[in-house]
Amino acid sequence: MSIKVFGHKAPDTDSTGSAIIWAWYLNEVKGQAAEAVLLGEPNTEAAFLLARWDLPQPALLGELAPGTAVVIVDTNNPAELPANVNEADILAIIDHHKLVGGLETKGPIDITIRPLACTATVMHGLMGDDTARMPDWVKGIMLTCILSDTLEFRSPTTTPVDQALAESLAADLGINIAEYAAEMFAAKSDVSSFSEAELLRMDSKEYAVEGVQLRVSVLETTSPSSVLNRKAALMAAMPGVATEDGADQVLLFVVDILNEEATLLVPNDVVKRIAEMSFGANITGDSVVLPGIMSRKKQIIPNLKM
Repeated sequence: MSIKVFGHKAPDTDSTGSAIIWAWYLNEVKGQAAEAVLLGEPNTEAAFLLARWDLPQPALLGELAPGTAVVIVDTNNPAELPANVNEADILAIIDHHKLVGGLETKGPIDITIRPLACTATVMHGLMGDDTARMPDWVKGIMLTCILSDTLEFRSPTTTPVDQALAESLAADLGINIAEYAAEMFAAKSDVSSFSEAELLRMDSKEYAVEGVQLRVSVLETTSPSSVLNRKAALMAAMPGVATEDGADQVLLFVVDILNEEATLLVPNDVVKRIAEMSFGANITGDSVVLPGIMSRKKQIIPNLKM
């Protein structure tokens, strides 16, 4: 049976692309049968990635059978993985997020978590000289993942390693980074076909602050008005999403990629208090603009407090 390679439950570009990259590496370089799978439907930018490089969408995992050999990418958080993930045979974890804890393995495994902006960048380092064997479509996936996670180098998570690799890959492929990133972000920004509940879950992480369970959602866009015009409907959907997902509150940050700021929706006094305590915000209405806030991993999650 092939190794299942997957990321988190809300497949974005890096989670989707990194699973495909590592499955290619295991199959073609290491000679181990592997298959990239998804834990949910890819977001619009991840769908663009698949279409742009003429790749089939990986199958949805469905039920994870106990004992299945798996490699986990772009997360190490059990809350973002199948409920029975500890019954799987976890072979490796490749990630760039903080260590959460809670995963159990059947034996010693390879764990690589590096302070880089993108899992695909971590994978490039792990491959070493074998990167010379990457076909153009793998290079294209890697480039797309890096540009996505760094917001074309605007995100504070960006490192010189990420930027240098992206520029090298773009040069190899003859791609203009600014033009390609604009295509990516246009795809990311088209959310017209999604319901409010789907938008709240599209790029979302579970996080607890002082015993309060939060669903921390981020929508990165070059057209924030397309999301903020639905502000009332989004806030009306938050209680239902929170109840269904076992959360106390939903925080939605609409990240304006071009203006490098985030707008946080403020539906109630609890979220207002979180915003005031976490970001020193002065809130008078049902939303607040947070200048310079771009990264959930580096700027939002670490600062959350009640």
